[in-house]
Amino acid sequence: MPKSIAGLKGIVPPVVTPLNADYTVDYPSFTKVIEHLLAGGVHGLFFLGSTSEVVFHDEATRRQILEHAVKITNGRVPVLAGAVDPTTDRVIGHSKVAAAIGVDAVVVTAPFYTRTSQAETIDHFRYVADGSPVPVIAYDLPVCVHIKLDRATVTTLANEGTIAGLKDSSGDDGGFRYVLSDMAGKPDFFCMTGGELGVDGILLAGAHGAVPGLGNVDPGAYVRLYNAALKGDWAAAKAEQERLCRLFEIVWCGVPRTSAGASGVGGFKTAMRAMGIIKTNIMARPQRSLNAEESAKVEAIVRGVGGLLS
Repeated sequence: MPKSIAGLKGIVPPVVTPLNADYTVDYPSFTKVIEHLLAGGVHGLFFLGSTSEVVFHDEATRRQILEHAVKITNGRVPVLAGAVDPTTDRVIGHSKVAAAIGVDAVVVTAPFYTRTSQAETIDHFRYVADGSPVPVIAYDLPVCVHIKLDRATVTTLANEGTIAGLKDSSGDDGGFRYVLSDMAGKPDFFCMTGGELGVDGILLAGAHGAVPGLGNVDPGAYVRLYNAALKGDWAAAKAEQERLCRLFEIVWCGVPRTSAGASGVGGFKTAMRAMGIIKTNIMARPQRSLNAEESAKVEAIVRGVGGLLS
């Protein structure tokens, strides 16, 4: 039975999808990833986002990923699922499948490849919300979809009840603060940052949580940061954030041989492989996986930060 996501708060990592050597999903490792995150105390899980390499998976694989995710999570925390595709009707189709599997909400970007306006983007979210059996969360991701969700777009959709929350991965913390201010009178509407490096500051500004890719590697640290913020212990929150900033340097170890995305998610996978959580650091094609030299750099950073490798 889907959980209510009204007023969702806390740390909701976008879950990596571990792969086998033949590029199929490694489900035993996937189970270990989920249990690792839950053991870290996270407040929800987001599957089939960009960190999950969603666009590289066909419809059958997406369904299998969500079926496994819902089964293993087993109601312990809310499950969010990316319904990510270029056009509205495809997104509605993904939303219906995800809802039938048992997710609690779907996470939806603006259309991409097509060159839509803000007005058409608003219509897109309205159409999806009308067709989705579960709540819709807006995902602001201009680096991938090439359109920024304007402040007025988000507030319009929120005020009319079309979207239940926002995952802001725009990198525009100023714009995000304006949305936080606009939504201050709507306690059931949640705003979470998709960033890793300024979570303490954006929580102080009023954000309700974070969806950090680096949380795959060290979920407990982000939970400690969030809990410190709840207590108003900003010195402790800052200390956790500074440690996580040092750990985040794993995302650059593959550049310039790989793309930024492959180096980032590949850095997470490489660290998790070193920690014994997953078997490979393989990225979906045509992305390049981190090689031995790059992997050694990742492991050195993880060891230097401490607490994750024996």
